[in-house]
Amino acid sequence: MSSFFDTKIDYLRGVGPQKAVLFNKELSIFTYGELIQHYPFRYEDRTQFFKIKDINEDLEHVQVVAKIRSIETIGEGNRKRLVAHIFDETGEMELTWFKGIQWVIKKLIIGVPFVFFGKPNKYGRKYSIAHPEMEPVTAVQEEKSFFQPVYPTTEKLRAKFLDSKGISKIMEGLVQVAYPQIQETMPEDILQRFNLISKKEAVKQIHFPDNPEILKKARFRLKFEEFFFVQLRLLKLKLTRTEKSKGQILNQTELLTKFYKEHLPFQLTEAQKRVVREAFADMKSGKQMNRLIQGDVGSGKTMVAFICILIAISSGAQACLMAPTEILANQHHEGLKEYAGLMGLKIALLTGSTKKSARKVIHETLLSGELHIIIGTHALLEDVVQFRNLGLAIVDEQHRFGVAQRAKLWAKNEQFIPHVLVMTATPIPRTLAMTLYGDLDISVIDEMPAGRKPIQTVHRYDKDRLKVFGFMRKQIQLGRQIYVVYPLIEESATLDLKNLMDGFESISRAFPEYPVSIVNGNMKPADKDFEMQRFVKGETKIMVATTVIEVGVNVPNASVMVVENAERFGLSQLHQLRGRVGRGADQSYCILMTKYELSKDSRVRLETMVRTNNGFEIADVDLKLRGPGDLMGTQQSGLADLLIADLSKDAPILTMARDAAQLLLQDDPDLSFPNHTMVLRQIKNQKKHAINWSRIS
Repeated sequence: MSSFFDTKIDYLRGVGPQKAVLFNKELSIFTYGELIQHYPFRYEDRTQFFKIKDINEDLEHVQVVAKIRSIETIGEGNRKRLVAHIFDETGEMELTWFKGIQWVIKKLIIGVPFVFFGKPNKYGRKYSIAHPEMEPVTAVQEEKSFFQPVYPTTEKLRAKFLDSKGISKIMEGLVQVAYPQIQETMPEDILQRFNLISKKEAVKQIHFPDNPEILKKARFRLKFEEFFFVQLRLLKLKLTRTEKSKGQILNQTELLTKFYKEHLPFQLTEAQKRVVREAFADMKSGKQMNRLIQGDVGSGKTMVAFICILIAISSGAQACLMAPTEILANQHHEGLKEYAGLMGLKIALLTGSTKKSARKVIHETLLSGELHIIIGTHALLEDVVQFRNLGLAIVDEQHRFGVAQRAKLWAKNEQFIPHVLVMTATPIPRTLAMTLYGDLDISVIDEMPAGRKPIQTVHRYDKDRLKVFGFMRKQIQLGRQIYVVYPLIEESATLDLKNLMDGFESISRAFPEYPVSIVNGNMKPADKDFEMQRFVKGETKIMVATTVIEVGVNVPNASVMVVENAERFGLSQLHQLRGRVGRGADQSYCILMTKYELSKDSRVRLETMVRTNNGFEIADVDLKLRGPGDLMGTQQSGLADLLIADLSKDAPILTMARDAAQLLLQDDPDLSFPNHTMVLRQIKNQKKHAINWSRIS
């Protein structure tokens, strides 16, 4: 049965077919349900009136009651403007219009009191408001709303009088007819425990609040609900998986014990030991493991992964590790080949570059079980890649693989879904992790291996370049190597960026005595690998590159990372780049080069990088600066639908909502209790309307 909220907005008073098409195109709003969830982004206090003498430029908006003394048009053609001179008992000011002059002039009546509203600006000694809102005093006195809602709109909508005020008028009619249709979505006990107002009241007050207190309650209620249903869905997925997905029991540790006693290259940190224990508990539980390992660059995630691989192989299973790029897959293969050899295990690498003859051998030995570990890229997903018994699938840099791609990997074992270990080197703020990965168990490696010296990060301006070159020369003389990273490959007319080729030439001129490598994303893989290998072997002392090295080569001897135009990079990218150095025993440095004029956000980013090496602290600052959308990459499913809640600001509400969802599922995992009918109905509605998390009915 179609709901009231599925009604097309064409039928709403004040909209009609033509305006409906505009709403469809400009705001993707088609139905009553979507329109009523088009929430105001701020509110203007229309209760306060200013006298003209009290107005100043610092005020965001002012509302004045004044009369028009005179009207004039100034200028010709495009430069024509309409100016009204207004006054009250304390002084005079001007109102200016640059557009719609003929329409405005008809509305202006000299000597009649109007209410004018807008942003004041000072020109010479007088204040002026451009394009003010205006209405006769009597109309305002009848205004019932305490706050005036301000709605998101667009230029095309404004041109058809669908500015914030126009949308507000339509919304008023909608809220009136919708109010009786709005059904409660939350159980009574949750409403009481978290002191939530009703859904009906929340929707009404979010659009037309009676006072600031009730507005605060309405916002809290709607944010809580959004988070609650996102979390309920994720927790239900997790519950279904743990209950229904049987996992192969991998509980043998012979190889692990041997590795610990004879070949472990360094003492594990306490954080690594804790994560190994958490993963082992999952692998031997009989339920399928789905665990995310978060760890900063260089925190030792790969060693934890290898230990889990040893448990899988001891228990008679095979393991695979999938990486998003050939460079990264090669790096993992090189790193694990030595340990696998010491343990007498067979390991192979499968990427797009693997020769046909080698592929044939890999396919055969995987199927026979002779091959214990396979490292690879998307090539592992091909149907021809079959395992004898895939017990553990490890995915590095999870955000680079789509859900459908990962599902192909899980289907490689018909009897049991393989245990899954997802690794990410991008530390994710807790609020984001809870929502992006709410259906995964999360382990955090929040400790760096002993002996690692913190990387020293400094911010330098272009004027300091000669000093920076002098420092680089000293480091090379000490036997170290250097990365120099640029943001673009080709010159951009719109951005004043250092061009990679110019950079290569200036570095070559500054250091004529040293060979220089160059690497960028447009090079053929073979050429890229050739240049990378020259650097890895120490044949070249400086590598000039784009961010292609953000994940990739591991060169312990590289101790300096110079980032050109550092203001053009995001925080997480700067942190990833910095992680390319500091991999050896020597003191490492990261030098962030910028021009002198910087935006406020750029300064915050650079100060954060200089202040801390802690990836989680950096991720928190990043979330506050950029908001969740930019950080989520391809994991956005569901989160882009948060209409009112904000992950960067509403962490406490998210935590409360997740707790509420957890408690509800503990008591009633199937949502079969009579008092949870509305929750079940809401979830079914969400499935029906996959676009939004929180439907009205």
